[in-house]
Amino acid sequence: MIAVNERIVIPEQDVIERAIRSSGPGGQNVNKVSTAIELRFFIWGCAALPDAVKQRLAKKRDQRITESGEIIIQAQRFRSQEQNRDDARQRLAALVRSVLEPPKPRVATKPTRASQRRRLENKRAHGTLKQQRQTPGASED
Repeated sequence: MIAVNERIVIPEQDVIERAIRSSGPGGQNVNKVSTAIELRFFIWGCAALPDAVKQRLAKKRDQRITESGEIIIQAQRFRSQEQNRDDARQRLAALVRSVLEPPKPRVATKPTRASQRRRLENKRAHGTLKQQRQTPGASED
């Protein structure tokens, strides 16, 4: 069981874990022992997640989420398989936790009349400054 929060718990059967060999430095140990964990979680196959959370999770722009809705997390931070398994599960829970709250809708606003006036005055002042920089008679060809 992977606890996302006090109400949502992802069951073990919805998560596929596979031990793989770690990459990078590690001496002889890295060649002999599969300590890294690859965790796979199919978003649409989990009954524990509400549909709105599944939708937001699938739409999230994250390289760990495939187009088919599968989350793939590789954990190889630690030297022991058990620590990497816990790390992968915590990262999955954090990813799901990040989409639990729906985003606040954007409220369209209009610029104030004073800010519009200031913007146009600054544009006019910048234009006159650029005109003063021109050499006389350069535009008469």
